[in-house]
Amino acid sequence: MAIVPSKRVQKLGTYAFAELDAIVARLRASGVDPIDFGVGDPTVPTPPIIRAACVRAIEERRASGYPSYRGGEAFRTAAARWMERRFGLSIDPDTEITATIGSKEAVFNVHEGFVDGGDVVISPTPGYPPYARGATFAEGRNYFYPLCESNEFLPDLDSIPTDVARKAKIFWICQPFVPTGKVIPGRRLDAIAAFCRHHDLLLCSDEAYSEIWFDRRPQSVLEHTRRGVLAFFSLSKRSAMTGYRCGWVAGDRDAIEVFQKVKTNIDSGTPSFIQDAAAVALGDEAHVEALRADYGSKRDILVKALTKAGFPECAPEAGLFVWQKTPEGLSDLEVARRLLEPDQALIVSPGSWLAEPAGISERGAHGGGDADRYVRLALVPPIDRILEASERLSRLRFRAASA
Repeated sequence: MAIVPSKRVQKLGTYAFAELDAIVARLRASGVDPIDFGVGDPTVPTPPIIRAACVRAIEERRASGYPSYRGGEAFRTAAARWMERRFGLSIDPDTEITATIGSKEAVFNVHEGFVDGGDVVISPTPGYPPYARGATFAEGRNYFYPLCESNEFLPDLDSIPTDVARKAKIFWICQPFVPTGKVIPGRRLDAIAAFCRHHDLLLCSDEAYSEIWFDRRPQSVLEHTRRGVLAFFSLSKRSAMTGYRCGWVAGDRDAIEVFQKVKTNIDSGTPSFIQDAAAVALGDEAHVEALRADYGSKRDILVKALTKAGFPECAPEAGLFVWQKTPEGLSDLEVARRLLEPDQALIVSPGSWLAEPAGISERGAHGGGDADRYVRLALVPPIDRILEASERLSRLRFRAASA
């Protein structure tokens, strides 16, 4: 038989980083040691308190069977207590929280519960791909609002056409936004919530990076309203637990009920022993403060080095990324290629590869806002590699292309 991918898979397009991977492979083959700022996967070990809890739980759960679809009571309670300490929220762990396999599967699958064929999903560009990919797999249509310098990297609600909002089912935000590192101020969260209420939209807030902040501690949208809102959380970045795959969704109990029905038909839940380790992680803030301080040091070293090399200063307020504007007259691709040359050998992600064209999109394409004037650097290499990257950047002085 002929193997023909579905129209949904065909819409995904090609892998934009293939050229970058090929260049990196050639560098390594020639004996050059590149420093990878391209992938946002923390390299620090999961803290000992969490690893020890997981080891204990594996033995205690040796005959535990399938986990609960919505998450164990102990984990849901731990998540609710953390949200009370962190945001001052009183969340019912029985009706307003459900456990997830990290946040990615939840972000992707939530569309199946609320989006019908032809419905619109509104999401940011640049942004996390599963917002749009999940909408596509649910047979929805994507509308992208740009995050760019001219709108302070925040949603411009007035620019969203009324007919788009009328056809939409979900409005995505990220607190803080990734990769721009912009924290949404409280008054803007109120405005976004009011916009969604007016247009009868489910407001989905990706808050997986909420604990990696430097200049301003992000609020949760749930501090402003719970009606018609789902907030997505993860232990991946907060506690360096990317490989454990554990998180939760909290918010409107009616929306939680719908999402739980979707999950019951898709997966069998996060293993109970991992939930036990995650509950311990949520009860400890010392490791979070240490991780935050480490990321802050990396940010300061890298931003200083980039500025000395001729880049505009672009220190992020929060998150794991530096959304670095390119020198005047140079595109993101030109800068990324220059940084990959053997004397620097720094791997960065061109901004245009992370963005979609603003507006309604039937098929993804590179572009969107001013993303082609930015490169993304993930603050994940160890501190010694950050210092080495700083030394390599000290040998570089960018000039505008027309100079």
